[in-house]
Amino acid sequence: MDMTENRKCTLQIQSETGKLEAVLVHYPGAEVENMTPRHAQRALYSDILNLSIARREYDQLLAVLKKTSTVYEVVDLLAEVLEHEHLKDDLVRRVCTTEQAMEYIDYLMDLPVPNLTKVLIEGLPLRVNTLTDFLRDEYYALKPLYNYYFTRDPSAVIGNNALVCKMANSVRIRESLIMDAIFKSDLFFNGNVVNGYDLSQNDPMVKMEGGDILVIRDDILLIGNGMRTSTQGIDLLTREFCKTGSGKKHIIVQQLPESPESFIHLDMVFTMLDDDKAMVYKPLIMNNTPYQTVHMQIDNGKVTKISSASGILSLLRKLGIDLLPIVCGGKSDDWDQEREQWHSGANFLALAPGKVISYARNIHTLEELDKNGFEVVKAADIINGQRDITSAGNCVITLEGSELPRGGGGPRCMTMPLRRTIE
Repeated sequence: MDMTENRKCTLQIQSETGKLEAVLVHYPGAEVENMTPRHAQRALYSDILNLSIARREYDQLLAVLKKTSTVYEVVDLLAEVLEHEHLKDDLVRRVCTTEQAMEYIDYLMDLPVPNLTKVLIEGLPLRVNTLTDFLRDEYYALKPLYNYYFTRDPSAVIGNNALVCKMANSVRIRESLIMDAIFKSDLFFNGNVVNGYDLSQNDPMVKMEGGDILVIRDDILLIGNGMRTSTQGIDLLTREFCKTGSGKKHIIVQQLPESPESFIHLDMVFTMLDDDKAMVYKPLIMNNTPYQTVHMQIDNGKVTKISSASGILSLLRKLGIDLLPIVCGGKSDDWDQEREQWHSGANFLALAPGKVISYARNIHTLEELDKNGFEVVKAADIINGQRDITSAGNCVITLEGSELPRGGGGPRCMTMPLRRTIE
């Protein structure tokens, strides 16, 4: 982000594919390496990452985004928030209260802003001055935010509203606290802030994460109900969605399996590629499964009907959105579908209608896209100016990805759109 730019960005997301104008990211840092195999599961990882390789891969994503959009980085925004004493005090107290680290408040408040910014993301080692602390199987007073490069999850923009998500796992709560501080600071963005923690009064049954929330149209939300987003979380989101504007609205809920862990969010099995095309994981989205699709109809601020539907695609067709499904892993082999879905083969970010970003490793998915009119373009060719995104037709820009996918997400997971053009 150009920190000299004083104009605030007005939040506006009414689709998954409108031209991306502004996006929030977090460059993976030392927090990713502040983890051992023993603690990987607690950190919500199934493996540990090589940071230097992950950063090289992330550099490609960042460079492509900067070709088309204003890119805001969490670290820059957080540092600016912490320059304001009252905002710093509020955030530090909330973090320490939530994570039961009250004895560290004074120490944190005395840190210079660059150091405090670093600690809030990379973690704070535990001071061992009691027997209890010495015998604890814990190194950190504030754990590193291992997952923060997946900025999609702790917040989501729906219309003009910044939703601060109520995360499913305690190791990620600080991500939401930081996002809340950034949005409520009124320093960077114009828009309303909706805080899932406040609205739920910290009800433990309420869970919601941005990877499960797709804004299909200004009147249609598609939400995954699985291990990270609960029915209670969706009920809360529904109440808030009812309050925005008048007329008819629709919430489509897709139940997700609890395992494998690659089904963590809806955007791991379904993402929009264009106004009329979607990437789908066929076994879950197109085959008969025990996982329900539910249609919630809203009229003038009230839920008027809740009914079962025969899948996302047929329900969207009834609502005027006829999508061509493109199959993750290709149509010919169930094995390829399963392998490529595991490595985020269905997780796409649209930079504009029909212009999307993906990992290069999922070759069968890319072949299927090619068959459906998407030119496969290397990120390097976009970055060095050999190819221009604006003048290109439908295309898939491919990132090198050996380390980043091991964190359990793709380009959509690693980006949080703030503003898209309204078509």
